Amino acid sequence: MNRADAGGCYGWMACVFLCMGILGCSWTGGYTNASLYPSQVSTVYVEMFENKSFWRDVEYDFTDALAKRIEAETPYKIVSDRDRADSVISGQIVSVDQSVLSIDREMGTALEKEVELRAVVSWKDLINGKLLIESRSVSASGSYSALQNESFTYASRVAANNLAGRVVELMEAKW
Repeated sequence: MNRADAGGCYGWMACVFLCMGILGCSWTGGYTNASLYPSQVSTVYVEMFENKSFWRDVEYDFTDALAKRIEAETPYKIVSDRDRADSVISGQIVSVDQSVLSIDREMGTALEKEVELRAVVSWKDLINGKLLIESRSVSASGSYSALQNESFTYASRVAANNLAGRVVELMEAKW
């Protein structure tokens, strides 16, 4: 192949890739700047989550973290009156588990532990009665170390915040 043929071949390949790029965007619907969240909802009432575990007060930390995350990361406004809300998010914390992550070899004591929260969440549009999230199981964890003066309470709050982030991700509209 001489240089003239090679230059024509490269030009042809560049044209093909350019067309594929343009057509690829139109085949997939192109890019959009539409919101990731359902537009029919503008306000959310966050019900106090029910706690089915034996650990006390984790429901308060999680409900508070969820309301703050929704307010900060979504276009929705949190309202304190259910009658003024477009939607309601509710559920229950079904388990709080604690496990050992690392052990001191000499003493046999736990150096680091992990707390895992598991919840079942539902989100209902109060205007049309449609369930936007139906009984979805979600879990998240947080760890703590007694050597760093951290406690179960610290790790459960970290886990509650992580769990709230996972719930907010579920609130995004389907692609």
